Amino acid sequence: MNHRPISHIYYIALLFLVTSCGNQTMKDGAPILRSGSSAHPSDPIPKNEPRSRYGNGPYYTVFGKTYKVLESSYGYQKSGVASWYGTKFHGRRTSSGEPYDMYAMTAAHKSLPLPTYARVRNLTNNRSIIVRVNDRGPFVDNRLIDLSYAAARKLDLIRDGTGLVEVTAISFDRASPVDTYDKKISTIKNAANNPPKKAKVFVQVGAFVDRSNAERRLRLLESEEITGVFMDQEKNTADHLYRVRIGPIVDVINYDRIVTLLRRIGIHETHLVTN
Repeated sequence: MNHRPISHIYYIALLFLVTSCGNQTMKDGAPILRSGSSAHPSDPIPKNEPRSRYGNGPYYTVFGKTYKVLESSYGYQKSGVASWYGTKFHGRRTSSGEPYDMYAMTAAHKSLPLPTYARVRNLTNNRSIIVRVNDRGPFVDNRLIDLSYAAARKLDLIRDGTGLVEVTAISFDRASPVDTYDKKISTIKNAANNPPKKAKVFVQVGAFVDRSNAERRLRLLESEEITGVFMDQEKNTADHLYRVRIGPIVDVINYDRIVTLLRRIGIHETHLVTN
């Protein structure tokens, strides 16, 4: 049998799969904290950094699925499920080429440019942190971001392993008189200084100007026996939209089940909201 040499491109792809946080062949977990170890590092201070040499696409494929890297992080804000990775990957090479440090405030994301600074807010307890995205992942269906051990600990996600979060990029790509960098940092600091409070989380599956369209969506969901469906009109907003929501969502398992049901009936655009 002829054994052809492995091409350079294939070798890089193979190395990426082995070292990225999407690899699940070994058991991951939290470290055993020793005296003096940095379990609660400070959030990084966002700054304008050049793109890393590695991990910036424009496309890449992992486990047979192709992902597109965003050209800019400007305006990025999404909600979904956060997971975390720890001892299994500590010291390994990240997609950006930097070593993974589970005690640093970093994260992995499938599409944000590397590096990107982002605010991550736990929708359940309203805790908020800043992370530096320097890795790719998580390559698990219906997961938005993979946090370092330290970042997950500050959001109180270690015990459950996952949580419902909102991710907002802090972008230096454009300047806006309304949404300036200083304003973003001030908002984040104020959120961090306020004591965490419990919040109810809902899946929003549509916002309609026409009430009849909202009622049609409502009937569709009820016909699929999806529980907790209701229509809400926010009277204090200028848009007067009728919003169709499901909830409250009790945990990630509940969220995953709802998203799976929605996809089955052709509803793919959803986002998480809090009361």
